Amino acid sequence: MDDGAYVIAIALILGYLLGSFPSAYLVGRLVKGIDVRQVGSRNMGAMNVGYTVGFKYGVLVLLMDMAKGILAVASARWLGASMTLQVLAGTCAIVGHMFPVFLSFRGGKGGATYLGVFAFLVPWVVPYYWAVLIVVGLLTRYLTLSYAVAMLSIPIVGWLVYDSVLFVASSLGLMVLPLLRYIPRLMEMRSKAGGWRRVFLRSSLKERY
Repeated sequence: MDDGAYVIAIALILGYLLGSFPSAYLVGRLVKGIDVRQVGSRNMGAMNVGYTVGFKYGVLVLLMDMAKGILAVASARWLGASMTLQVLAGTCAIVGHMFPVFLSFRGGKGGATYLGVFAFLVPWVVPYYWAVLIVVGLLTRYLTLSYAVAMLSIPIVGWLVYDSVLFVASSLGLMVLPLLRYIPRLMEMRSKAGGWRRVFLRSSLKERY
């Protein structure tokens, strides 16, 4: 399928604007009158909202951020875009979440939007992702580690279930975006704990957050 110039432009711009929708910021402002970028981990994402605003609001933001990725890809598909352009529209949604035009390009890490993109493109990702996240979470009680390990299930599903080079390559490539944003947070946790051993030995889920 050949993508026309207008289809490419609309799919990419719409993907970015959908990704830029400031879910976490709006929930923080509307529910508690706070800027989630100034409290907790200072990340504009579901985990920070869950910790600073409330669990149910964290779940709400998670679903909203996933929806941004889903809608970006679904919109591109509705426009008749090729699979490659659908992936690129999802990429723009992830970039929009990380660098939202509505908040001076200061956004979240992009993990939930990344999950939304591939939940739409490769639906079998969803049960495998959550299964890995839950198992690793129960074993380590370390949410950031669980989240990162669960991401690895996405290219594996793209390979074993869908046998798609595009899905494997794009999921591996795009995985770098949110994982790179987590490096400063991991370094901060290591510094506060005094070493990696102390990070993993913490028993409190709140401390591990």
